[in-house]
Amino acid sequence: MSAFDTATMAAGQQWNAQDYAIDAGFVPLLGGAVSRLLDPRTGERILDLGCGDGVLSTELALSGARIHGVDASPELVNAARARGVDAQVMDGHALTFNAEFDAVFSNAALHWMGNPDRVLEGVRRALRPGGRFVAEFGGHGNVATIIAAVQAARVAHGHGASAFQWYFPTADAYADRLRQHGFQVQLIETTPRPTALPTGVAGWLRVFAAPLLDDLPAAARATVREAAVALLDDLPRDAAGQPLADYVRLRVLARRR
Repeated sequence: MSAFDTATMAAGQQWNAQDYAIDAGFVPLLGGAVSRLLDPRTGERILDLGCGDGVLSTELALSGARIHGVDASPELVNAARARGVDAQVMDGHALTFNAEFDAVFSNAALHWMGNPDRVLEGVRRALRPGGRFVAEFGGHGNVATIIAAVQAARVAHGHGASAFQWYFPTADAYADRLRQHGFQVQLIETTPRPTALPTGVAGWLRVFAAPLLDDLPAAARATVREAAVALLDDLPRDAAGQPLADYVRLRVLARRR
């Protein structure tokens, strides 16, 4: 759920477990579809790549599978361990496992990892032959409206656009990459999923937008965030009045050849 790489950490993205639970609690709650695609079974050993605070890991463990979580955020790993998850701090670009897992699972994490080839090398190495890789993450066009608003607010206040980019591939591009790394692609699809933000745009920016703002002084970051929130005031809303972010999810099931 976070599993950002060390470069992203250096770029200013830091996670606070309490803020994550409040402002981004929808992330594990919306992981049900990809969890069902994983279909974990009793006795299987499964790697949760980007386990975050362990909420989804604990649900996967109810199947009887043995879940091992990794995340690059020490604070989120500590939160996962507090839930009873077997978890360790590890960069998703530098997985150290060798043919140890029946499946590698990842929810809402891979778009934080800027070098997908290194990630897939590690995933393939971690899997036993025939093992499956099941993931959901941001696809092409994910949160494009929010990103555009932040960039516009930066420019309007004289700061220029941020060079930071998440990894949001198309289904075709990611399928090609999987095949190049020795996977047989069994399912890959991109699905628009408007997502309600329970603490509003301001909460989303507080948790996720640091890489777009980390180069600015603190006062300028606050000004740009406020300007972006104002620009996004006309986002569509759900029945409860919560703003809907333009999430696009890429879901994949592939097997190691």
